[in-house]
Amino acid sequence: MIRIINHREAQSLVARKTQRLEDAERVVAPILEDVRLEGDSALLAYARKFDGFEGASVRIPVHGSLEPEFGRAVRIADANIREYARLQLPVEKLVEYPDGRKLGQIVRPLDSMGAYTPAGRYPLPSTLMMNIIPAQVAGVKTTCVACPHPSAEILGIAAWLGVTHFFQMGGAQAIAALAFGTATVPRVDRIVGPGNIYVAAAKKLIAGETGIDFVAGPTEIVIIAAEGNPEWIAADMLAQAEHDVDASAILLTTSRDLANTVAEAVERQLISLPTAAVARQSIDTNSAIVIVDSLERAVEFSNTLAPEHLALHDPALLGSIQNAGSVFLGPSSPEAAGDYASGPNHVLPTSGQARLRGGLSAADFVKVISVQELSPAALKSLAPAVTTLARAEGLEAHARSVEVRHG
Repeated sequence: MIRIINHREAQSLVARKTQRLEDAERVVAPILEDVRLEGDSALLAYARKFDGFEGASVRIPVHGSLEPEFGRAVRIADANIREYARLQLPVEKLVEYPDGRKLGQIVRPLDSMGAYTPAGRYPLPSTLMMNIIPAQVAGVKTTCVACPHPSAEILGIAAWLGVTHFFQMGGAQAIAALAFGTATVPRVDRIVGPGNIYVAAAKKLIAGETGIDFVAGPTEIVIIAAEGNPEWIAADMLAQAEHDVDASAILLTTSRDLANTVAEAVERQLISLPTAAVARQSIDTNSAIVIVDSLERAVEFSNTLAPEHLALHDPALLGSIQNAGSVFLGPSSPEAAGDYASGPNHVLPTSGQARLRGGLSAADFVKVISVQELSPAALKSLAPAVTTLARAEGLEAHARSVEVRHG
């Protein structure tokens, strides 16, 4: 049964059950090096070893179709994800100042991207959409999908979206192929999408060789509620818990009565839940209901956790939130809606990384390039400051490059 504890006992929740990335890095490092040096031959060898791949090439045709009901759901989700992604794009601008400086920025898409799409315990066609649609909105021309065991739904969505390349590959070898390129797999500018610990370790090690979104860990939700429907709250906690045995679901509440009724509702709902074998481990091991003395204390604790998902049953608390991957306001905004169709991206930072950034967005697939133009008068007015700073750094040629323009 889920633990009910007070906030003084909850500090252990801050020190999350961290996956042993260091151990995983030692496992994947030679795989990355093999694929870097040997290309397709190493990629195929590892695909056969780890994924049971039997084909001659990991490249497969981008084809498939969508069943009518599934297709209707995909079209609704696509429209909303695309609409939200457009809101996230930086805007080109050029501003002329009175002193003769013209400053601004241009926005250009990356040339290519790779979308890692998990297909282990659960195939995740929704993650394919969340990875590809923001890149398309940004204007990325080459979209590559890596998926070790694509379902019919994943293949159908890839075809419907117009993905340019699909590769039946997974694990560290897939990350290596996308990062370094092989004869079959093009090198990409950014790799995005969640995966297991070996995928996470591989992404960490190749960061810098190519761009990544972030290194993802176990999924998590924090719910802050002083009151509410216990059945709804329990359902939201189980929706997170069923992802993985390492997932966590935490309720922060000022109400002992609500804590007890939610705990009871979790137990009732587990009885009929098809994914109870996974959810039970997550609930018993990594999850908790925490009694706090005030909602302010709850917000403070949540900001320390920096959760991937944060549900606020009182929207008035939003102004105090500093750290969260994605926020769900009010009792009618379950996290599951955001996972699929409301619009914001569900590829989010975990394990406290929401202190540093939000979720995947269209802005991850563009470059914001600064632009400046100076009139002769503007350069002349800046010359004393530029030459003084340049000479303070010992960079005489910098100073002279300004002075030569004014005799």
